[in-house]
Amino acid sequence: MSTVELTADNFDQTVTDNEFVLIDFWASWCGPCRQFAPVFEQASEKHSDITFTKVDTEAEQQLAAAFNIRSIPTLAVIRDKTLIYSQPGALPEAALEDLIRQAREVDMDEVRKAAAAQESEQA
Repeated sequence: MSTVELTADNFDQTVTDNEFVLIDFWASWCGPCRQFAPVFEQASEKHSDITFTKVDTEAEQQLAAAFNIRSIPTLAVIRDKTLIYSQPGALPEAALEDLIRQAREVDMDEVRKAAAAQESEQA
């Protein structure tokens, strides 16, 4: 599966319709972004059950701001409509594969419980 261009217009539907979404925040002028792009694309071919998306931070400044993107490339992982990872930096193939493995292993029931507990503490 190839990558999907993620925009403010299709963000909600993409996250709602897909259980596991990887987002690459990038810009055309960013050297590390251009170096990471083939690694990200190659991973998208290997993992057809994951939706691989890209956000052009120049064209989608509101979306980048919503994720508090300060440095690119930044990789974010959303599972079950919940952001579970967001870090700047281009990853080599092995590190990206390890991140995907770890993201698959996250117990989303535990994440939801922790989020609910945190919300009730703040209330």
